Amino acid sequence: MSIVLEIADLKKLAQRRVPKMFFDYADSGAWTESTYRANESDFAKIKLRQRVLVDMTDRSLATTMIGQNVAMPLALSPTGLAGMQHADGEILAAQAAAEFGVPFTLSTMSICSIEDVAAATKKPFWFQLYVMKDRDFVRNLIERAKAAGCSALVLTLDLQILGQRHKDLRNGLSAPPKFTPKHIWQMMTRPQWCLGMLGTQRRTFRNIAGHAKGVSDLSSLSSWTAEQFDPKLNWDDVEWIKNLWGGPLILKGILDEEDALMAAKTGADAIIVSNHGGRQLDGAPSSISMLPRIVDTVGDKIEIHLDGGIRSGQDVLKAVALGAKGTYIGRPFLYGLGAMGKPGVAKVLEIIAREMDMTMALCGKRRITDVDASILHKD
Repeated sequence: MSIVLEIADLKKLAQRRVPKMFFDYADSGAWTESTYRANESDFAKIKLRQRVLVDMTDRSLATTMIGQNVAMPLALSPTGLAGMQHADGEILAAQAAAEFGVPFTLSTMSICSIEDVAAATKKPFWFQLYVMKDRDFVRNLIERAKAAGCSALVLTLDLQILGQRHKDLRNGLSAPPKFTPKHIWQMMTRPQWCLGMLGTQRRTFRNIAGHAKGVSDLSSLSSWTAEQFDPKLNWDDVEWIKNLWGGPLILKGILDEEDALMAAKTGADAIIVSNHGGRQLDGAPSSISMLPRIVDTVGDKIEIHLDGGIRSGQDVLKAVALGAKGTYIGRPFLYGLGAMGKPGVAKVLEIIAREMDMTMALCGKRRITDVDASILHKD
């Protein structure tokens, strides 16, 4: 195997080891994927200010996100179907994150359930909530997350309707996969993946199956999921969820200054500047391009995080310099998971931490908590 030096190396490995329909699910955006591409490319436009002859000893990336200690200002994003990138994927990713000292966020649409992850980990993780039309199911999800000891709730705001991703439709994506000739061939060409899946019973949406009313088999699960995302979700629902949860609350999916002001008024602990990885509104601006505006608007009112486009430690550092108190990675950890399982996720975190630490030093800073816009080059 070639030497793994950057996230792109793990992406190539994952593409060879994960069936096409599931790799494409992780690596796709809506429609033309212009926003997905901009999330990455806009980071490259931000230049760093190199400094010399400064003390670079005793560096530290340690900080806090919503008052919780983290080894670096980074969390693993909630990602659906992570357990289809690698058998028991959410469990493995949660374990790697806990061992490294950063938060893992479990998606409502995960393959491993809240209870599965809680039983296999020793540290609290975060839970991401999609609000469904069935409010009893939503209430039950929140109670399950509380019972599992989850230390924060991440409420996703930008999936009232599902953005169209052409790759998923062309691939006929489903969980578990359909057994058509095309899908069987995809799986047969990934024998290591198949062996892993044969060794686990976790192959469907286990947060939903057995918990939602009227869901008794795969057919009813599919139809229930397709009908349940709630287009009526509004700001009043945030208050209802906040009261039910009663703990640290993060609002994910803010990409506009007016929405940021509304979010700050809810009493939530943080917002995540995010466009859902370019998977919802194609043609929307990149997350990093909107971060400075949102920081200027509500930076003194609420903690601000950023999700979308991060592929390196330098990207994390740039986001922090522009005012983010925390950042998230989705695709990078999925590439690591698909490539190498738990060691792959750990490798991703190691790469990002090393790149961040080295870049911070060369920009003349020793503590991530001291990083600000002074490390950025101004034309």
